[in-house]
Amino acid sequence: MVRRLGYILPLGVMAILTVWFSLGLMRDPQYLPSALINSPVPEFSLAAIEGQERGFSSADIKGHVSLVNVFGSWCVACREEHPFLMQLKRDNVMPIYGIDWREENRQAGPRWLKRFGNPYTLIGDDPKSIGAIAFGVTVAPETFIIDKTGVIRYKHQGPITPQNWGRTLFPIIEKLRAE
Repeated sequence: MVRRLGYILPLGVMAILTVWFSLGLMRDPQYLPSALINSPVPEFSLAAIEGQERGFSSADIKGHVSLVNVFGSWCVACREEHPFLMQLKRDNVMPIYGIDWREENRQAGPRWLKRFGNPYTLIGDDPKSIGAIAFGVTVAPETFIIDKTGVIRYKHQGPITPQNWGRTLFPIIEKLRAE
């Protein structure tokens, strides 16, 4: 009996570990959950980037469903998603607020937007990560869906594409608009 247990116990442990690791392989390795989902946007106020009259603060996003997009001119993936953000602006889908994050040169973000277009309703300059910390940003681009009451409802890491917009983001926005 003891000898049999000597074989069964390691096999049982191995089976448990196999299931555990298999489940882990099915998860998106780039996804980091946000502790702020279903929490109000923390209070913050960011100055305007060069060339803009107003900055961006937590008070600006209340009263309507909106997107908050964290970007930087240094971010390759931000450049990838930018044409789609411009399309959303052209189609007047919803307000998109920008946080220009961690620019080494304060003119880099405004030059980038002048070159590629500005899809943002308001933009905050965030060289010291004040807004990024408020949202718990880990990587750019990150986009947050905010409901009418100023509560963070969804966090999207990586570039927004027509595929993830149609499959995930827009259905959430439509649901929040109907509430």
